[in-house]
Amino acid sequence: MAPPARISIGNLPIRPPSFNPVRLRTYILRLPLFTRLILLAIIAFWILELQTVWSVIQWGALIPKEIGFSSMYRLNTFPLIHLGFFHMLMDTICLVPLLERFEAEWGTLTSVALFMGPLGQIPAALYLLLDYVILRDNTPVLGASIWVFLLLASEAIKTYRANPHFDIAGQKIPTWITPLVLLVVIWILIPNTSFLGHLSGCITGYLWGLGYIRFLAPPEKALRWIEGKLNLLGRLPYYVSVDQKTYGRYGVLPSSSTSGPNEHMSPIGLGWIGNGSSSGPGQRLGP
Repeated sequence: MAPPARISIGNLPIRPPSFNPVRLRTYILRLPLFTRLILLAIIAFWILELQTVWSVIQWGALIPKEIGFSSMYRLNTFPLIHLGFFHMLMDTICLVPLLERFEAEWGTLTSVALFMGPLGQIPAALYLLLDYVILRDNTPVLGASIWVFLLLASEAIKTYRANPHFDIAGQKIPTWITPLVLLVVIWILIPNTSFLGHLSGCITGYLWGLGYIRFLAPPEKALRWIEGKLNLLGRLPYYVSVDQKTYGRYGVLPSSSTSGPNEHMSPIGLGWIGNGSSSGPGQRLGP
């Protein structure tokens, strides 16, 4: 195959970006365990949505008036359900590199405990507070982009500590504000996206990045005991140990090591939440 043609601006040659399916395949095959499971769950729910006998969206969306003791599962299911293929595709493209990076840093057990617990339920509770309690509305939401904005906000705090400002036309703009700017831009440009849903994710991400809710993470001592007792490093492929300093990010198997910090794929889109009533499909979280 001939190499892509070069484009030059002035005297500077520029090679157009090329898609490398081999690198993409390698990246996907090296995803850590929890990220794989979330990706598979999102795809499985999308496949279930293709049938017409049972409405997956009505069953699992975060519908404020439907939240009760018997439907608390919605706090965990709504990020995994999407309105269609394009919605699902954009959410996963954005979520996977961010979630993979989080799992590589914190470990698989911690990621499971957090995203099936506080990092999944706190943004849901914030949305219910803003939409149902304060605004007296009943707009359903669904989509993984609430996690995308959560992780973007957490990463923005890291960036702010290393590089507090960036200059635009001589004006110093704080780097932590980037997810909020992106939130507003997406809300304006893409119809039926949920401003409150994305905002709830951002608030939770900032709280996590600043350390205010990190006490909710399970203690590492207990997680190490579970890992050793069940021999998770030996039994589960692509498992990320809590004790990375001892075992490495992917345990004892060097073939399972993740890429370096400069090789993480960057998110290129966001998930959905669309507007609607309790009888409609709901809001999509993301574009």
